[in-house]
This record gives sequence, C-alpha cells and structure tokens, in this order.
Amino acid sequence: MNPLYDSVVVRPGRVADAESIRTIRNDAIEHTTAIWTTVKQTPEDAAAWWAELIERRAAFVAEAGGEVLGYASWTQWRPKEGYRFTVENSVYVLPGHQGEGIGGRLMRTLIAAARESGAHVMLADIEAGNTASIALHKRLGFETAGTLREIGTKFGRRLDLTIMRLALAP
Repeated sequence: MNPLYDSVVVRPGRVADAESIRTIRNDAIEHTTAIWTTVKQTPEDAAAWWAELIERRAAFVAEAGGEVLGYASWTQWRPKEGYRFTVENSVYVLPGHQGEGIGGRLMRTLIAAARESGAHVMLADIEAGNTASIALHKRLGFETAGTLREIGTKFGRRLDLTIMRLALAP
C-alpha cells in the first residue's frame, strides 16, 4: 500500500471542491471510456452539478495534504418515481493515484451514506472493459446484473455496459 494512503481523508464534498472535481471528470472524459461523452464540463456546469450533489449529501472527496485525489457520488438511477430507492454511483480517482485504495475508501463512505438516505439498491454502470472498476465493485460486494452489448460509442468504438448491483437494505 502507498504511504499516502494513511494521510488520505474522506470527507463530504464542499462547494470549493468543484474545480478539482471538474479537473478529474474532464480527464476521464478526455482520456477514458468511463464517461460516455466527449464534451468537457464547464466551470459553471461543474459548480451547479456539484452543488446539487452536496445539497443531497451525496458527494464525497478523498483529500491528502489539501489536494483532492478523487470523489464519489450517487444520484437517483432513473428520474421516474418508481426508481426513487435505486441509486447509481460514480467514483473517480486522479490517474496518478489509481490503485492505491482511494476508490475503495470513497465507495465505502458512499455506500454508508446511501444506506442512511434510505436507498434500497445501488447500481454501477461500468464500461465492460474497465476491469479495475469491475474488480473494485466486486470487492465491495456488488454482483454483475448483466451486460448490454454495443449500446454506447466513444473514440470510434462500440462500447458494452456492465451493470453491477449492491443491495443496501434487506
């Protein structure tokens, strides 16, 4: 384990984190298939999106030495009322700090917060080739619910979506 791990603090997101979060998201947008868009977040869009997550107590950051290293958040999976107890998670860590256990710490905090909120199920929609994210979610108790073939595109490739599920309440 990286010595930095012990100095990492996971805390609720703050409005002041928005620009750091935007940097992490935009890196994922530009360089990975984790987020299925090529349109980067503007400072205004990031601030509004992040503030809404904070208001719902659905956003957490991992920080060490004043630097935001990653974040995790949850949103309602679908907008219709029937899905109100089903949430979807997002977890992203700066590229230089992936594989250091930060994502797991963020997710454990996020899962606990979603349970406290009354959510019944947490889903993860993961690009099927993202083996690190799939492995992380499996370690946290998620099971594979299924894979939808060729439903997305990015970087000129067709992408498969693996949906993983964690029961939060009996």
